[in-house]
Order: sequence, then structure tokens, then C-alpha cells
Amino acid sequence: KNIYFIYSAKSHNFKEINEALKEFNNGLDILKNGNSSLDIPKAPTQEIKDQISKVFILWRTFEKNTNDFKKALVDNDIQKLNYIIDYTYKSNAELLEEVDKIVSLYTIHIEEKTDFIKNFQYIAFSFLFVFALYSLIQLKQIEDHAREFFQKYKKISNSDISSLEPMEISAEKEFVEMADSMNCIISKVNSVIDYSQNALYQSEVAAKQLESLTKEFEDIIHDLKDKPEIVKNIDKSEDIAIESSESLLKTTKQLNQLKKQLNSLLENCK
Repeated sequence: KNIYFIYSAKSHNFKEINEALKEFNNGLDILKNGNSSLDIPKAPTQEIKDQISKVFILWRTFEKNTNDFKKALVDNDIQKLNYIIDYTYKSNAELLEEVDKIVSLYTIHIEEKTDFIKNFQYIAFSFLFVFALYSLIQLKQIEDHAREFFQKYKKISNSDISSLEPMEISAEKEFVEMADSMNCIISKVNSVIDYSQNALYQSEVAAKQLESLTKEFEDIIHDLKDKPEIVKNIDKSEDIAIESSESLLKTTKQLNQLKKQLNSLLENCK
């Protein structure tokens, strides 16, 4: 535009054309190498770089002819001027077309980048939705397992201490560990109860046997009352038997107390 205007006006005012040359050079340089002060990155793809290089080659020739045009105009070299005007007419459209390709490549690149960001957002949203749904399902399962655990715990608390059964639960590791601890306590309580009941039974049997044995001793003493020496030894044996019977009775009472304490422990748990 500046060339045609100056040529028609036969003007030597080159200020506008010099500014246009400078602006075009700066624009190409920024597109190729970027500009940190303007926060503009350099060419993002190899295809854009190659296209900018192609424009640079065309522009160097065009710029040289533009400078030659200014010199020819000052020198009034008509032949040179006609050549440059003809060159400008033919090459100007080609240069603009190649510059337009740079714009098109940038547009495609930005659209692809925008599509990538959109797709990434969709994928991220889908992932977050699935993760949130999975978290809700896991939370519901944990709540169900916790409810199951406390129901079984409550059932054990309300059960008779003599009929405690181990807790069976299939849940998270923490609940399984708590159930194992409860089962360990139940096992120990059952063991103590079994042992105390067995000991109580054995003491009762022993007491009955001693009672029967004492009765037999009385009958023997009655038959041997005329034999003082034998009676004396029998009396000693009877004393020993009575002491043993009393010890067994004390043991029986202690076992009964143990049973009462275990029953009291159950009542307190309730």
C-alpha cells in the first residue's frame, strides 16, 4: 500500500513505510522466538516454525526490493521502479497468503489445545464422579458393617454369661480386629466358667463321697467300740476326714462365690 501510494504521489516521505517494515520484522521475530516482556511464547509446533521460516525467506526478498524502491525513487530510476512495482504486484499476494497460513496454523493449534482442555475436563469430571460414587458405596458398606458389629456386640451383652458364643463378622480390618479381641475375651470367660463349674461339680461329688465314707466309719466305730487302740486310731482318721471335708466345703463355697461374681460381671455389662 505504501509503495503504491508513494509511487503515485512521487513523494519522498518514507516514515510510514519504514515503520511498516519495522513492525513486520518485529512481528515475525516475536512469532518465531517469543517475547517474555509481552508474555508471548515462541512458536509452539514445528509446523508453525517451518511456516514462519518460509515467510522469512519471502519477506527478506520483499524487504530488499522495498528498500531498493526507496533508493530508485530518490534516484528517479524509472526502469528500476517499474521492475519493483511489477514484483510487488506479483509477490505481495503470495507473501500475504503465506502469512495467512501462519494465522490458520495458530488457529488450528489453539482449537486443538482448547479441545484437549475440554476433553481433559470431561475425563476429570467423570473420574471425580466415579470416585465420589465409589466413596459413597464404601461409606455405606462401612456403616452396614459397623451396625452389624454393634448389633452382635449388643446381643452378646444381653446374653447369659454361661452361653456366650464367639462373634463372627466379615468386614473391614478394624472391625475384624475388634471382633477377634471380643472373641478372645469370650473364650477366656467361657474357659473360666467351664473350669469353675467342673471344679464345683467335683467338689460336690467329693463331699458326697466323704459323707458316705464318714457314715461307714461310724458304723465301723460302733462295731469296734470295745477295742480302745483301734478306736483311737480310727478317731484320728475320722478327724483327718472331717478336716478334709471342711476344706472341700470351703473350696465349694469359694467356687460358688466365683460363680456369683461372674454372674454379677454379666449384670454390670448389661
